[in-house]
Amino acid sequence: APDPKSNQAYLVSVDGDPEDLDSTAYPIKQLYAKLDGLKVRQVIVALDSCFSGAGGRSVLAKGTRPLVGKIDMGTLPDKLVALTASDKSQISGPIEEQGHGAFTYYLLKGLEGAAKDGSGAVTVQSLYDYLTPKVQDAARLHNRDQTPQLLYVGARAEAARIQLR
Repeated sequence: APDPKSNQAYLVSVDGDPEDLDSTAYPIKQLYAKLDGLKVRQVIVALDSCFSGAGGRSVLAKGTRPLVGKIDMGTLPDKLVALTASDKSQISGPIEEQGHGAFTYYLLKGLEGAAKDGSGAVTVQSLYDYLTPKVQDAARLHNRDQTPQLLYVGARAEAARIQLR
């Protein structure tokens, strides 16, 4: 959910309250900071949510309007690579018959091996290359645009080549 006052993005659990984000949700900026503090070389984050506030897997406080294009996702630290379900202005949606968001469904398929590259490995980049057209096609069946995003800081471009499987 986007905070209508600060435009900050929050992760809201099923029992969270979009009218009380400070007490019932978790700021994406704080998630990134905590993950950046881990004593690891690289962290890969996968987020099947949308922050447009326009529906889908996003929630808004009653009486507020979507904030498409105004969402503050924070700065991605160097050691993080993020795969997100959609652009911040898009709605991410489910594949009802699979019981998952389209992004999660194809993420799992890709990790199971459908996203292997030419050498037989699943890398962050090959997973993204697999996910993108699959999720876009699934979204088009419901008359919406949804394009997964692969986000990383320029100096960490090699992160896209990290082998996952």
